[in-house]
Amino acid sequence: MLLHVPNVLSKEQVLSIRQAMEQNNHWVSGKSSAGTQAKNIKQNLQLDSTSELYQQLSQFVLNQIRENILIQSFTLQKEILPPLFNCYQDTGHYGNHVDSAIHYTTEKNKAVRTDVSMTVFLSEPDEYEGGELVIEDTYGVHEVKLDAGDAVVYPATSLHRVESVTEGARIAACTWIQSMVRDDWQRSMLFNLDLTIMKLREKYGDSEESVSLTSHYHNLLRQWADL
Repeated sequence: MLLHVPNVLSKEQVLSIRQAMEQNNHWVSGKSSAGTQAKNIKQNLQLDSTSELYQQLSQFVLNQIRENILIQSFTLQKEILPPLFNCYQDTGHYGNHVDSAIHYTTEKNKAVRTDVSMTVFLSEPDEYEGGELVIEDTYGVHEVKLDAGDAVVYPATSLHRVESVTEGARIAACTWIQSMVRDDWQRSMLFNLDLTIMKLREKYGDSEESVSLTSHYHNLLRQWADL
């Protein structure tokens, strides 16, 4: 299941991030974070993760992701990796691949299972040509090109790619999440149930029916959560 999350970052926040990137040129080859197989199909730039600028921007975007209610409900986050920032330009692209199952954090010195992938767009669609994020799943092929500040969240098991950018520059942040619920189908069921509960509470308040559904939600989560 794919989810479009609008306004993870406001337009003002995107502008501030972009201005900081333009004033401090800390871009390096994206191959530095690629595995052996990915190096052959990855052509982009990445904000240097050793720079002070990266540390500041990554922590800021991470905080915005953590606070987003829709992302919380959809991912049931247990761990979120610090976002990476990438830039595709001059025919930059990333061929078909599946994200690594395990990432290692230097900050916490621990392994994180990547259940969910996320891309937060930092360029407006009319700033570049090409650059679609193409995600393949059991429901078909999906092309994603969102407004700056919006995010797409999808299972990390999905085959995906970034099409060649033929004009302009496509800048985005990407990260991976370990969920309390490993199974995508179970997460989708819980998300849909949670949305229904929220809509019922908004319309009718804490009715007997909404309280009953909330009980079912938490009992399912109790069964499926991996803590």
